[in-house]
Amino acid sequence: MRLTTRTNLAMRTLMFCAVNAGRVVRKAEVAAACNASENHLAQVIHLLAQKGFLRTVRGRSGGLMLGRAAEEIRVGDVFRTFESGLPFTECFAGGENSCPLVACCRLKCALAEAVEAFYRSLDGHSVADMVVGNCELEGLLKVA
Repeated sequence: MRLTTRTNLAMRTLMFCAVNAGRVVRKAEVAAACNASENHLAQVIHLLAQKGFLRTVRGRSGGLMLGRAAEEIRVGDVFRTFESGLPFTECFAGGENSCPLVACCRLKCALAEAVEAFYRSLDGHSVADMVVGNCELEGLLKVA
């Protein structure tokens, strides 16, 4: 399994905001710290804000911050937001599935169970779990 760049950027952005809790951060700061393109990051931030993970502030001193407490943001929810629209394999693609084994293949069921176990495991972790007590991460992401 390989995660999309968008999911990776989403988690980096949320961790950046969690490390800098109580402060409005700028997209450029997040992009620099996370080694990301501001344009690509803008798309990720937009979806994170739509789903309530982030709150954006417009204007001259605008930017972004967590939309709710880091303890309330489940990693599994973030991953589902960014990964669920992509079929894990061709057989999960519905009408676009051209696999000749689809009628009798048991692998699809095994993979569906594995993907659900993956998300269930991530549901046990919050953004706060990723940052609290993580001094090295704080050193990398904390804005002076």
